[in-house]
Amino acid sequence: MEENSTQPESEPNLQQKNQLKSTLLTSSEGCLLLIGVALAFIYTFWLGIKLLFSPDESQLLIGMTATALMFGRAAAMAFGYTVGLGHSVVIPICIIIETILVLIFFPLFVFSWQHLLVIKWLKNTFDRIQKSAETHKDKVQKYGVVGLFVFVWFPFWMTGPVVGSAIGFLLGLRIWLNMTVVLAGTYVAIIGWAFLLRQFHQQVASYSSYAAMVLMALLILIIIVGHLLYRTLHENKDKK
Repeated sequence: MEENSTQPESEPNLQQKNQLKSTLLTSSEGCLLLIGVALAFIYTFWLGIKLLFSPDESQLLIGMTATALMFGRAAAMAFGYTVGLGHSVVIPICIIIETILVLIFFPLFVFSWQHLLVIKWLKNTFDRIQKSAETHKDKVQKYGVVGLFVFVWFPFWMTGPVVGSAIGFLLGLRIWLNMTVVLAGTYVAIIGWAFLLRQFHQQVASYSSYAAMVLMALLILIIIVGHLLYRTLHENKDKK
């Protein structure tokens, strides 16, 4: 008779898995995560359908989505306007992407904080989010919900919806109030960026057809350099 080579799971691991499963199904964070994953699936499916019936436009949308994920909303919107997309496309796409990011990353951050689910390749990202949230927490706390709204809206390094939602969590805001404030600030920021970048793009494009592309490249370069400087400064602070 062959021995069973499969080792039984240890009791702590089994308990943790059961707790995670229960949390995913019953907690507000679990509901948000499931909604975020569903939205991401629907959006990806929609892009796939667009690719079949309108390949040229879908390639632009995929490029804009990739730019948003790698470099943020400002670069994505600049890309959209540079390739000829209008407000009716750029604004909704950015709203969808930012909403999906918040609905997925916020619950994962909370689960990581609670040690229910620690994803190794996201651990460094969540550590940076936590440090940034703790750095800005006191400033935001002075002004409450208004402070959180402004923090999410304000275009500065390591501000925005994901870090903003982490601050709301650290402040003990109810999850639905936190999400309402964070997403409202995000949508207002997107609309503000849209009109600013569109106007700027039109002025630059009037000088040269290549000027808008140069502007987008410069914007991405500034974002990368700013991000690297921010990380370097905070890593040096941690070492002191």
